[in-house]
Amino acid sequence: MSKAEVIPQLMSVFQQYGYEGASITRFSEATGLKRASLYHYFPNGKSEMAAVVLNYLTQALKEQLLAPLRSDNSPADRIRAMNQNVDAFYQHGQQDCLLALLSIGEAHELFQEQVQQALNLWIDSLATVLAEAGITPTAARQRAEDAIVQIQGALVLTRGLNNTTTFERILNQLPETLLRPE
Repeated sequence: MSKAEVIPQLMSVFQQYGYEGASITRFSEATGLKRASLYHYFPNGKSEMAAVVLNYLTQALKEQLLAPLRSDNSPADRIRAMNQNVDAFYQHGQQDCLLALLSIGEAHELFQEQVQQALNLWIDSLATVLAEAGITPTAARQRAEDAIVQIQGALVLTRGLNNTTTFERILNQLPETLLRPE
């Protein structure tokens, strides 16, 4: 198994157990690799694994979630397409957000800068579309931040209530909420 093939399995361990709950044993079970092989790929252990996973996640954010925002379609269509990607990426609300999980506890100090960069990339990309739709830059930034809050909050509710209804509703309402006249 190549290092690139290992990263999605590492990500699933972090998503399931958070940073503190992730262990070499859990990584080994998820990947099928022995401890020695994991340390061969990641000599600095769990912190290096998390950093690599965050880089992978940021790349996925750019290539999958945010790619529709750079198209020539209407702002509403771009946001709808982003939402479809968000829905697929978070498995219809069933998957926890790794950015949220790596922004608490011990991981916060280790990865705050990477998490902040990824979130700002998402916010800035969405705010750009809103500004193109005629929303003032300040309002566009605030609405983009609110959208991320709604998505993240819906993920928490979905997990806590074991019901995807809120997540689905937020994604469906988001284009109209974001693009409403000022």
